[in-house]
Amino acid sequence: MHIKEVAKQLNTTPRSIRFYEEKGLISPVKASENEYRLFTEKDVMRLSTILALREIGVPVNAIREILENQDMSMRQYLDVQRSALFEKWIEMKDMIETIDRMLDTDKENITENIYALSQHLKAMKNIRKGWKDKWNFDKQAADYDQNIKMHGYRFNVHQDYENALAKATETIQLERGDSCLDIGIGTGNLGSRFLKEDVHVIGVDQSEEMLKRCGEKHPDIELRKGHFLALPLLDNQVEGAISSYALHHIRDEEKLLALAEMNRVVKANGQVCIVDLMFLNDQHRERVLNAFHEAGNSEAVDAINDEFYADRSALVDWFEMHNYHVETYSFNNILSMVYAVKR
Repeated sequence: MHIKEVAKQLNTTPRSIRFYEEKGLISPVKASENEYRLFTEKDVMRLSTILALREIGVPVNAIREILENQDMSMRQYLDVQRSALFEKWIEMKDMIETIDRMLDTDKENITENIYALSQHLKAMKNIRKGWKDKWNFDKQAADYDQNIKMHGYRFNVHQDYENALAKATETIQLERGDSCLDIGIGTGNLGSRFLKEDVHVIGVDQSEEMLKRCGEKHPDIELRKGHFLALPLLDNQVEGAISSYALHHIRDEEKLLALAEMNRVVKANGQVCIVDLMFLNDQHRERVLNAFHEAGNSEAVDAINDEFYADRSALVDWFEMHNYHVETYSFNNILSMVYAVKR
């Protein structure tokens, strides 16, 4: 396919296509006899993905990082596009809801209220776009399962790991034909437990390599690229949402937005079950850290400070405020389960 045909098909211009070629994002072959660019079906799909990402404001350098795997399949390109479109759709929903609130605001203080709401919307957008993977989960994917089984450390974050996954599986009540979303699915150690119950499991992760590894282990899981702050599902799509050892990778202000996203995709009477590294409250966190300090266990202190262990009481408060019945369970000083049922 020639450049003008591609431009027409994708509703863009040859000039734009040449720009992305100059930036090294696409590399169509050139015919030897006339130097005309020849675009394969895969080139067109890659360009379609670039255009979708640009449409939602992703910078060229960031797109290059996203598409640096030159061997991405058609399915992977479509998955990236779906994730990007869901982020845009959720942002549009935020904007519409903010405008609705502006229209309903107190007329006497309308200017102040509109400014406050616009700042709130700006903050929401910044939070959604602010997460970075400082732990390089793509690099961890190949050895992830082996690493979580290691013992003997002075500070073992995976203590009671199997017990916690078993408790979550036993607690959340899903029936044959139900859909269950596993957020931050990793290699599928929690979500895969529901396959034997004929539950449709949808696994979401921001790491391409984690998704690849999960797909190799559990081909029956439907995998989607995405993250806590913009789940790639429409509203009210699943009976259950689960997550294990993932929520502590996002900041406290992001956690509440993540809970709102879970609430959005879970049906009426749906369930949410989170197993993660967390403290009971701020006082508990301080006591645990002081104990590690006194014991000279700097490994534990550094590990905790490197991540964002949740305040369990804040999660419970959010769920209760949004009309959920909540149960909690502690496995050890740093590992808990929060189980919430939408009323």
